[in-house]
Amino acid sequence: MSEFAKIIIATHKKYDMPKDKIYLPVRVGAALADDDFGYQRDDEGENISTKNPYYCELTGLYWAWKNCDAKYIGLVHYRRHLGMKKTLATTPARRMKRVLTEAQLRLLLADNDIILPKKRNYYVVNLYDHYANTMYVEPLDELRKIIMSDYPEYYAEMRKLEKRKTAHIFNMFVMRKDILDDYCKWLFEILGKLEKKIDATKYNAFHARVYGRLSEWLLDVYIRTNKLKFVEVPVINIEGESFVKKGVGYVTSKTLGRKYEKSY
Repeated sequence: MSEFAKIIIATHKKYDMPKDKIYLPVRVGAALADDDFGYQRDDEGENISTKNPYYCELTGLYWAWKNCDAKYIGLVHYRRHLGMKKTLATTPARRMKRVLTEAQLRLLLADNDIILPKKRNYYVVNLYDHYANTMYVEPLDELRKIIMSDYPEYYAEMRKLEKRKTAHIFNMFVMRKDILDDYCKWLFEILGKLEKKIDATKYNAFHARVYGRLSEWLLDVYIRTNKLKFVEVPVINIEGESFVKKGVGYVTSKTLGRKYEKSY
């Protein structure tokens, strides 16, 4: 009998993890690392662990898709989790107490197919312009061409998303396994086609993570096109975050014409 839920926590380092049994820390990019934290590795079983410099947390998602058996499967990050209440707690330990539990998960999934983080609002700029100002936009343009030619039923939502100022980002979610199966088949097939169109090795380490970054767009495109029922919950950032730094980073990038060189 399969478990009710398994939420993998993509991580590349040792970290304080939630204790609830639904969580499974996964060392992503394990095939390229010489460390061992005692976590589940993403290079066991069927995997794409060697693609981690380009696919980021998606190597963990692929591992879960191919190797986990649970009614619901999720993806979060070592420092970012899904929670029931947004918190003003000032310490990592207090923030950790806000992370979603199995009991809360069951309540949310009783009437929904998917749990997503609350949408990020970019306020003054649409998603396409934000991406073009901060990242190399050619891969995004190639992605749109692939959707238009090979997945035309998703093209309308792709175009709508480019013009929106909000999106579900971070590649964080919990979804029913049958939906995950269909989503991952679609997602990794598209990214495989994109790999043949662009050369991610020409970018520095930050910008080479292009497939992981663009998959954040595809999640919304998939969910909206298929009219899936979802519920949003707050993102709990264990280390806290500064929206001032995010704003300054974007204004600097746009004003000086520089691409991002780190995450904000």
